[in-house]
Amino acid sequence: MSGDAVAIIGFVVLFVLMLLRVPVGMAMGLVGVGGFAYLVDGSAALKIVGHTTARTVTDYNFAVIPLFLLMGAFATTSGMSRELFRAANAFVGHLRGGLGIATIAACGGFAAICGSSVATAATFSRVAYPEMRRFGYPQSFATGVIAAGGTLGIMIPPSTVFAVYGLITEQDVGKLFIAGVIPGILAISMYMMTITLIGFARPGFLPSGQRSSFDERIAALRDVWATLLLFAFVIGGLYGGLFTATEAAGAGAGGAFLIGLARGRLSRADILRSLLETTRTTAAVFTVLIGAILFGYFLTVTQTPQKLTEFLTGLGVGRYGVLALIMVMYLILGCLMDALAMIILTVPIVFPVIVALGFDPIWFGVIIVMTVELGLIHPPVGMNIFVIKSVIEDVKISTIFYGVIPFIVTDLIRLVILIAFPILALWLPSHM
Repeated sequence: MSGDAVAIIGFVVLFVLMLLRVPVGMAMGLVGVGGFAYLVDGSAALKIVGHTTARTVTDYNFAVIPLFLLMGAFATTSGMSRELFRAANAFVGHLRGGLGIATIAACGGFAAICGSSVATAATFSRVAYPEMRRFGYPQSFATGVIAAGGTLGIMIPPSTVFAVYGLITEQDVGKLFIAGVIPGILAISMYMMTITLIGFARPGFLPSGQRSSFDERIAALRDVWATLLLFAFVIGGLYGGLFTATEAAGAGAGGAFLIGLARGRLSRADILRSLLETTRTTAAVFTVLIGAILFGYFLTVTQTPQKLTEFLTGLGVGRYGVLALIMVMYLILGCLMDALAMIILTVPIVFPVIVALGFDPIWFGVIIVMTVELGLIHPPVGMNIFVIKSVIEDVKISTIFYGVIPFIVTDLIRLVILIAFPILALWLPSHM
């Protein structure tokens, strides 16, 4: 059987396994090892399993993932999300749709110390949703705002998805983090504008909250000093060249721990819970990573990336035409797969195409994360939608999808803007 036929069968088997709900990492590992054994040698295939596993879990650069996850766990447990929401609400809560705007602002702030979209969506389902419902916000709007705000978790640095993309493509993770700053601010601004437009277009749809006094606003600002300090320390240190991405992750985790202890927000039980949560998440991420590396050996033997590069560059649709095809592929996969699994599975295949077409790898990383972001909220799967449903049990899935439609349109417009103006992603990294 030819290598091309084996590659096609491998992808078919992979998707069948995923449809049967076999964990993505396990599915990729099984197909990768099986395909490699068929094409090369069975004993060699078994050897790369042990070698790959040992190398991945002991690689210093991969430590950036569990350390940033630990930072986010400590930040969540110590209640920083509630403080961010309270502070944002104090300034904009009195506007029409103000609680929605406050939720987006708080999600953006929390994303800067968390790095996980799922965690951001789950956290603000508990923090912001009850407040919006108390003031009479429709279920669809309240859940739609939280779903969209949750996607900021993987765009605003530090981001687990950026870290994984950088490790897979051998790009500077620190530059990728910094590249996400301006697009992240753009995302927050455009979400806020969307809420404002909805408020003006449908005056009776979104209520206004209570206006906070000057003293209340100052008191609320005092509460967010920890979040601002942690973000400035980590991102400022990265941008200033004081430490690498892995060192920044360690400093961030240590900083979140010390701040939580100093404020009396981390009990022994909280610390244990944070460590266990981080261990579980890290184990899941590393399982997918190891599976993807094993699958990568199979792809290398079949020369799939090289053949795909030749095929796409020979279509005659131009480099932006090829980029559009890749974006459509990601939008379709977003209906089927988790964001991190999507990145790990597809980037080794499409990255050679992007390099051959002359696109900047850092800019492409931002574009990919934005497209994956969109996959977190668009039908029929949308990981953030199901996370919100699991937390808010009395809301229908269809209600959440209805509420998120305006933000999907906003994301598509933002994607076009970033493709048209790469400088938005590349200006800050160029000054590092």
